[in-house]
Amino acid sequence: MAHIREGLDEKKRACFTLDDQGVLWFKNRLVVPEDMELRKKILDETHTSMFTMHPGSNKMYQDLKQKFWWTRMKREIAKYVSEYDVCQRVKADHLKPAGMLQPLAIPAWKWEDIHVDFIAGLPRTQKGYDSMWVIIDRLTKSDHFLPVKTHYTAATYAELYISRIVSLHGVPQIITSDRGSLFVSCFWEQLQTALGTNQIRSSAYHLQTSGQVERVNQILEDMLRACALTYSTKWDECLPLAEFAYNNSYQRSLHMAPFEALYGRRCRTPLNWSEPGERVTFGPDLVTQAEEQKSYSDKRRRPLAFEEGDHVYLRVSPMKGVHRFGVKGKLAPRYVGPFKITERCGAVAYLLELPPHPAAVHDMFHVSQLKKCLRVPEEVIEPDLTYEEHPIKILDQKQRSTRRRTINFYKVQRKCSKTGNTNGGLSRRQNWNAPVRWVPPSPTPCNRSMGHPLSTPPQSYLSASTGL
Repeated sequence: MAHIREGLDEKKRACFTLDDQGVLWFKNRLVVPEDMELRKKILDETHTSMFTMHPGSNKMYQDLKQKFWWTRMKREIAKYVSEYDVCQRVKADHLKPAGMLQPLAIPAWKWEDIHVDFIAGLPRTQKGYDSMWVIIDRLTKSDHFLPVKTHYTAATYAELYISRIVSLHGVPQIITSDRGSLFVSCFWEQLQTALGTNQIRSSAYHLQTSGQVERVNQILEDMLRACALTYSTKWDECLPLAEFAYNNSYQRSLHMAPFEALYGRRCRTPLNWSEPGERVTFGPDLVTQAEEQKSYSDKRRRPLAFEEGDHVYLRVSPMKGVHRFGVKGKLAPRYVGPFKITERCGAVAYLLELPPHPAAVHDMFHVSQLKKCLRVPEEVIEPDLTYEEHPIKILDQKQRSTRRRTINFYKVQRKCSKTGNTNGGLSRRQNWNAPVRWVPPSPTPCNRSMGHPLSTPPQSYLSASTGL
C-alpha cells in the first residue's frame, strides 16, 4: 500500500486517490491495507452475518467489490469460502459424480464369475415366500431366480446354493455381491473359502458395482407385475416361466439370447419350434463393448483421488430416502465430518476413521460419497452425530384390520432435543407407529427405523396431546 501512495502522481496510478483524511481510494472503493486480521473481519462480516447468510464466492465478491478493494481480492474470497466448514457441509454440489468407472474383468468361461443379490419386500405368498434370490452369470447373462424367505439362515441359503447352482454349473471362481447380512456372515465366508471361491463385495450405497444385477432386478419386477395383472396368479408361480422367458429372449449387450450364449442355440417354444442351427462362438466383441461402455460412462464422471492422511467430508444421504448417522430432516446438513482417510482400497474406495458412535455404518466408502476438506476446523468436532426426539403430541389415528386382530396406528409429532425443532414433516412410514406396548413420553434415539412404539395411550395423555 505504501508503494501505491508513493506513485499517485504517475499516470498508471490515476485510478487511486487520496482524500483529505489520508484515506486511499481506488475509484469509489476503499483500499483495504495488507492486514490479514482486518481482511478476515471484513470477510467474516460479509459471509457469516445474518444479513448475508453464507453467500457463494461469486456473490460475496460482487457484494464486497462495491465498497472495498485489495490485491488478489477475488482469489482470497474464493479460498475463504472453499475452506469454510459450514459451507462445505451444507451446500449442494453441482458437479459430475466423482470417480471414473472401474469395470470388472471379463470372465474367461461360463458361470465362473457370478452376481448375487436379493429382491426383498415382495407380497407374502401362501407358501411363505416374501423375497427373491437373483443369481446371474456375468458372461452369458443367464440367470436363476429363487424364491426365498427372509428368515432363512445362512445354512439354508448354502443348501439352496449347492442344489440349484453348484449342481448345474459347478463352483464359481468369483462371487460379486453387496454387503448384505448373508454375504458377510461367517458361515457363508467359510463355505466359499472351503469351495475355493473368491468374494468381491461392493462399497456401501454404490449400486454401480452391480449395475447388471440391478437392471435384471428391475426387468424381473416389471415381468412379475405384468404377470400379476394379466394372469392373476401369485408371483412365485410365475417365477419359473419368468426365468425361462428372460434367458430365452434377446439381450442387446450379447446380440443374442442368454441361452444361445450358454448352450449354442435358443430353446424351443411354441413360437419357435423349428430346429435352429448352432450359433458360432462369441467373445471378441465383449472386450470392445466393455471399452465403449467405459468411455461412454466416463463422459459423465470426473476423476477424484485422495491420499492417506487427507481429511474429507462424508455425504449424509448417499441416495434418495437413505439417511446415515441419525441425521434427517429437510434442514439437516448434507455432509458430516471431516474424517481422516486411513487407507486407500483400490482405485475408487477409501477407509475412513469414523467415531465409535455410528457403529452401524461401514467405514469403507466410494469416492463419490466424499468431498475434500481444504482446512480441518480448529474447533472440536462432536463425535456424537445422533440426536434425541421427544413425542409431544398425537396428530392422527387409524386402524388396520387383519384376519385375526385390529391394529391401531398413531401419527406422533416429535421434538428434537438439540435444536428444538418440531419434526412433523416426515414421511408416512416414519410417522405412523405400529403399537406394540404403551411407552410413556421419553427421549428415544432418532435412528430407530419405526420410531416410538405406541399402544392405546391413556385418555389423559390423548386429551392433553390432541386438545380433545
